[in-house]
Amino acid sequence: MRLVTVQHADGLRVGVSRGGFYALLPIGGGDMVDWIARGRASIEAAAAATTEQVSCAEARLCAPIQRFGRDVLCTGWNYWDHFEESRGKREGQDVDRPKAPTFFTKSPYVAAGPHDDIGLDPYVSAKWDYEAEIGLVIGRKCRNVPVDRAEQVIFGYFLANDVSVRDLQRRHGGQWLKGKSIDGSMPFGPEIVTPEELGDLGEIRLEFLLNGKRLQDASVKQMAFSIPELVAELSFGMTLMAGDILLTGTPAGIGNAREPAVFLKPGDEMIVRATGLGELKNRVVLADLHESSDVPAWEDRP
Repeated sequence: MRLVTVQHADGLRVGVSRGGFYALLPIGGGDMVDWIARGRASIEAAAAATTEQVSCAEARLCAPIQRFGRDVLCTGWNYWDHFEESRGKREGQDVDRPKAPTFFTKSPYVAAGPHDDIGLDPYVSAKWDYEAEIGLVIGRKCRNVPVDRAEQVIFGYFLANDVSVRDLQRRHGGQWLKGKSIDGSMPFGPEIVTPEELGDLGEIRLEFLLNGKRLQDASVKQMAFSIPELVAELSFGMTLMAGDILLTGTPAGIGNAREPAVFLKPGDEMIVRATGLGELKNRVVLADLHESSDVPAWEDRP
């Protein structure tokens, strides 16, 4: 199955791909998180019974998940080539290669749709960066999931662009929460694709293009820690719930590690795509994100 959240005349609706159209699930059934909690069989039955539909060509796709029960869960340094490319470029905050997955969180208010404009405010930062990632959605409440059962708790997969503000990462002690939590900065989707629809994870190739130039290109096989390992480690002693999402890390090619560095600017077009997962296409636009804040502009900060 391929599931979406679309803007419809009567509000946001959950849809299931049926070739050239999306079958809209009953409005009384709730949002994407509600349907995920019900399970695939219930979704299939509702999609088969509905008479409401919208053409894929005409549908306005929104962020597939709109309601978060917790922060967005993320994985850092999960491609070794990405970890190594930034050595000496972390401004005195280098660490040794981790022996276990590195997890962090970001605000759920980062969520943006797969084709939404992404605001950039030069007052906030001059170092806006991109990170193409594959994400997963947890399908049911779980804890202490063994590696060989991880697939059983994953509802589906999607694409994400973990837009990151590098100087805020450095300013706040090297931790990642603030630099990765600017409102509306993480487009994701376009669909949530269930495992049986996606097929072999090892065959997925992830790419990022900036203004048509490919800057990231990697296979899921290059992950330092596999997706089942990530789920096992994250759920170790920690409850995960239906609708929780986890980003699985970005490969080499980020702007901050390039020589010279490549940072986003208004007018840029970002594309994230991967085998079987579709494409995100977002334009960077100038925006006022600091409003009346009295925090100094980036160039005036100590």
